[in-house]
Amino acid sequence: MDRPTVRLNPNADKRLRAGHPWAFSNEIRMSPEYRAWERGMPVKLESADGWRYGTFMFNPHSLIAARLLDRNPEAEIDAAWVGHRIARAASLRARLADPRFHRLVHAEADGLPGLVVDRYGDVAVVQANTAGMDRLLPDITAALVGQLGLRAVVARNDSAAREQEGLAQEIRLLHGTEAATVAQEAGVVFPIDPLGGQKTGFFYDQRPNRAVVAGLAKGARVLDVFCHLGAFGLGCAKAGAKEVVLVDSSAPALEQALAAAASNGLAGVSAKRGDAFDVMAELAQAGEKFDIVVVDPPAFAKTKKDQPNGLRAYSRMARMAAALVVPGGFLFAASCSHHAPLDLFAAAIGEGLHRARREGAVVFTGFAGPDHPVHPQVPESAYLKGQLIRLA
Repeated sequence: MDRPTVRLNPNADKRLRAGHPWAFSNEIRMSPEYRAWERGMPVKLESADGWRYGTFMFNPHSLIAARLLDRNPEAEIDAAWVGHRIARAASLRARLADPRFHRLVHAEADGLPGLVVDRYGDVAVVQANTAGMDRLLPDITAALVGQLGLRAVVARNDSAAREQEGLAQEIRLLHGTEAATVAQEAGVVFPIDPLGGQKTGFFYDQRPNRAVVAGLAKGARVLDVFCHLGAFGLGCAKAGAKEVVLVDSSAPALEQALAAAASNGLAGVSAKRGDAFDVMAELAQAGEKFDIVVVDPPAFAKTKKDQPNGLRAYSRMARMAAALVVPGGFLFAASCSHHAPLDLFAAAIGEGLHRARREGAVVFTGFAGPDHPVHPQVPESAYLKGQLIRLA
């Protein structure tokens, strides 16, 4: 196979020799020839002394310049190769998750670097966040349709990660004519709009954590802050909560959540639209108290430089949420920022509780579900963490 070779700088392959699937741009002996190549094309990656690391997709304009596709440097990256990776990912989900509603592909851990696929029954939503996966979208779509019998595949290629790869943002149908669908979890059906909702439409990653919180909800008064489609709150309502209050700044998200509550026959569900911090302050001023408060915000620390401000925001969030919890009640606080690792996040939450003059005990620490596997050499992709805290 006439595949070009990319060589690393001398002594720049320590991580690769340990099995890491990436090579950064400063580790590669860049040349004008490399920079002229098409983004995402397959290359052979070799050390300065000729050690061959396999087939990588190469983007000379990205900080992560090379991402592993196959340990075989002669591997043919074609429709059959893509189909095998999709089939392997689907087989794993069949053993670990709901067979029709799950994250089907989670990037490097599934051998498809930068690719995310969420499945909603007979609809799949795809994010190709790397140039290599963007090149393979026709084969990815064909494999999804052929193996799963899907009626629609949607590209939600509107993430900031694509800008770092030099890719345009887009939202479009890759297959089918209509994409409206549903997600199902714990007996609740949620309407999903893959073309118009947030990200891929539903956040499967919190599924095991929602189950733990719902297990405490029978007879409880529940506040679900940053609720999106209300998955925490509606799960609690299904489990027997006597009242659920949903809070979000998005009117469309709240409308969908209330529609889901009605269609699932869930009583006692109401919504408050507004900035989460403002609404929590208003509820505290009104003397409102809840048995369970969930705060599951968007990423407060999207980059490394955001980390100090993000941790302060988590601390403030915990302080305000704790003021709304009855003695003996529970606070579940989560972060999807990988730039807020668990130790720093936990410290920020603890500081917030102290400032609220509340004592507590962490009774559960949760992460993303098993349909979000983590590559052993890329622990930073384990972005989600949450703590369930009983407050005295």
